[in-house]
Amino acid sequence: MENVPVLAGVHHLKLPVSDLKRARAWYESRLGYELVLEFVEQGALMGVVMRHPRGGPDLGLRLDPERAKAAAGFDYFAIGVPHKAAMDDLAAHLTELGESHAGVHFATIGWILPDLHDPDGHEVRFYTVEHHTEPADPMTVLDPRETAEHHERELRQRPADPPR
Repeated sequence: MENVPVLAGVHHLKLPVSDLKRARAWYESRLGYELVLEFVEQGALMGVVMRHPRGGPDLGLRLDPERAKAAAGFDYFAIGVPHKAAMDDLAAHLTELGESHAGVHFATIGWILPDLHDPDGHEVRFYTVEHHTEPADPMTVLDPRETAEHHERELRQRPADPPR
């Protein structure tokens, strides 16, 4: 491992947006992000950096309408959520705010909350850091969506644990 460079995780995420004020307000009101830095170029606000007060990755928003349109619909990243209970809470919070999403689902190694879209149509996904399955090194997943759906159906059919 001597020739492997030292890295320190993800520094920040960055998204192109068509309306900086609208995107900033959405990330503040839906996910609790807070403004920490503004980038003004030739007198115009062109970007912001936002920080999450409870552990989410820093988020950069850059005014770039053409790239925002081209990037719409793709899930460039998944934001980590500690465990399934926190994911369930997040899904309920988003639902209370009127945000459409697919709900919490069994995924390859954890739980996923997909199909939330910001005002530019970027898919903002969430994935639990806590795993329900320990991944092998390396791991091959055949038909990931179908496999996860099968496991989720099996979980729903199991009898509930008896009260303690």
